[in-house]
Amino acid sequence: MNMTRDRLHSMGWAAVLLVCLAFTVALTFRVNAVKSQVRLTERKIAAARQQALFLETEFEARANQQQLKTLNDVEFGYQAPTAGQYLENERQLASISKPRGPDAPAPIRVASALPVGGDDGIPGMVSPITGKAMAAEPDRSGKKKPTTTANLSDRLSRVDTAGTRSE
Repeated sequence: MNMTRDRLHSMGWAAVLLVCLAFTVALTFRVNAVKSQVRLTERKIAAARQQALFLETEFEARANQQQLKTLNDVEFGYQAPTAGQYLENERQLASISKPRGPDAPAPIRVASALPVGGDDGIPGMVSPITGKAMAAEPDRSGKKKPTTTANLSDRLSRVDTAGTRSE
């Protein structure tokens, strides 16, 4: 009988432990479900804040457009162009022009010149300081020359195509 009492005792403790384990697992699942709901609610709050910020910006922009329209109507009177305001060609534009007044400046004329450079049609580069044509190839002899005003202006008027300075 003593043995059955000890056995009942251990079976009772095992049942209590099993019930506690079941409650712990159920509580863990419930906590995780609540955490998931909290995260979902936080995401919804962030989305609602972003939507509210977007709507505030949209409202301010539309209010600004309304203010600009009111200002335009009252102050400037600008209107969108209509189809009758567009011209088909230069003759129509010339037909609505006014003759030049007596003290009007002369019209601007565009001149063209023959290329100064080689046969490729690109004008040669001229130094604005010396007025001499810039050398296409820099001096690559490798000799060092003392710097004087004459060779300094000569050196500064050349373009180094390799990207390194030669002295």
